[in-house]
Amino acid sequence: MFATGMSIAQAICASLAAEGDRFRDGDILVVAQKIVSKVEGRARDLADFSASEEALELAGATGREPEMMQAILEESSQILRRTPAAVIAAHRTGHVLANAGIDASNVEGGESGRVLLWPLDPDGSARALRAEVQNACEVRVGVVIADSMGRAWRIGTLGTAIGCAGLTVLEDRRGRAQDLYGRTLQATVIGVADSIAAMAALAMGEGAEGTPAALVRGCERWVTEEDGPGAVSGLRPIEQDMFR
Repeated sequence: MFATGMSIAQAICASLAAEGDRFRDGDILVVAQKIVSKVEGRARDLADFSASEEALELAGATGREPEMMQAILEESSQILRRTPAAVIAAHRTGHVLANAGIDASNVEGGESGRVLLWPLDPDGSARALRAEVQNACEVRVGVVIADSMGRAWRIGTLGTAIGCAGLTVLEDRRGRAQDLYGRTLQATVIGVADSIAAMAALAMGEGAEGTPAALVRGCERWVTEEDGPGAVSGLRPIEQDMFR
């Protein structure tokens, strides 16, 4: 169980050591957003939120708790859609997702109204975790903080990078590679960080598996020396957004 102030790096290093393993150069550590939020003290009781007029209006439109609507508002820069199933919000970090990432699943006390908010700065959290692992183990690794998100026009959630350090977020192959018939690629930009987060999410699970981290090997070509621009660099600029 992860709690406020615990070291994720130490816990994972100890777990690897218990299995006779250790971090290697080029490894990518993927951790669930929930454990990052827990150690950063981002758990809140919905009862602590005082519903504003906007929250009351949202609650009336969706049939959901006013306090939850207030929590979503405080974590968001914009409300994009609202239904009884979910409120689609632009999180203050720029990510667009359901309920501003606020969740009660796998949260102790969740049945009584305790929820987890996203880390204040997911990319900053990834950089700090990377620094701790690299300093402790003297290796070069990449770090991804992943959360499950839905996708437009698709059913089902997918592991998605919300924080990233030391990893290529996007591999732009436009004008740099060819297809099987020698045609130069014109539109291909690979979402590397999201692809790795999705792969790791399958190993970690979504329910009671109790596996909040995954170690990805064989992808060292995308691990970088510098921390890099973070997962936020993979967000589509608003001027290119065809749905807002």
